[in-house]
Amino acid sequence: MHQTVGFIGLGIMGKPMAKNILKAGYSLLVYDVNEEAVKDVVSAGAKRADGAKEIGEKCNVIMTMLPNSPHVEEVILGEDGILNTLPPGSVLIDMSSISPLSSQKIAKALAEKNIAMLDAPVSGGEPKAIDGTLSFMVGGEKVVFDAYKPLLETMGSSVVHCGPIGAGNTTKLANQIIVALNIAAVAEAFTLVSKTGVDSSCVFQAIKGGLAGSTVMNAKVPMMLDGNIEPGFKIDLHIKDLSNALETGHSTGAPLPLTAADMEMMQTLHADGYGQKDHSALSKYYEKISAKPSENDE
Repeated sequence: MHQTVGFIGLGIMGKPMAKNILKAGYSLLVYDVNEEAVKDVVSAGAKRADGAKEIGEKCNVIMTMLPNSPHVEEVILGEDGILNTLPPGSVLIDMSSISPLSSQKIAKALAEKNIAMLDAPVSGGEPKAIDGTLSFMVGGEKVVFDAYKPLLETMGSSVVHCGPIGAGNTTKLANQIIVALNIAAVAEAFTLVSKTGVDSSCVFQAIKGGLAGSTVMNAKVPMMLDGNIEPGFKIDLHIKDLSNALETGHSTGAPLPLTAADMEMMQTLHADGYGQKDHSALSKYYEKISAKPSENDE
């Protein structure tokens, strides 16, 4: 039997990820503010903790899957955080998608207590979280990565070491920039197709196998053509990722003009009530700006 692993954060992604760790034979002690999510994972075989602090007291391997940098920092570095209870020699594996600068800040505080850390954000969304085929992009010491790669492989089909602490989240930000710009490019292109009156489905079939083809195109164009904007991956979450990308770009001197433009498009969609819809709703942005003004507007 494997050692008991602490798991904090049982959201859309964290809950199925935790269940896959259980299926692999690990014991889990779990915590989340959402009591229903905790009950669900406990019914699958996990044990319940009353808070993050208790997980720090009882586990020397802890995994976090939380919304953003402030949440991770609070759980680890806060007054009731696990930093106060974790013994030296423990390991934290943060699977949240946060700022690389935040990962480095947390890792430094942990290192002062001889606690190792991996930043290991994931790509693949809820479907791949459920079937255990996520892609992990991991930063941290190679020896720590090698030791815990089997644990990550219970949840993912691709687990790649990208460099020192922060490298995992830098890789994830690069991923999120490419996905966001790809969706925007597809939405822009198919707006042109629609305005010219050519059959969009024929255009999709004609170009998806060529250089313009992509995983994003295959996933998102059918949704756009069907008018389906149910998530998937929410606009508000992508705004969070692009915000972290822009912050990192500003701090390192990396120009991100296309990312900034895409961010403004997504912020417009958020203001229009699409924040909880799929990022394929970028097509709605183009519908909005390409609509003919009514007579009353003239």
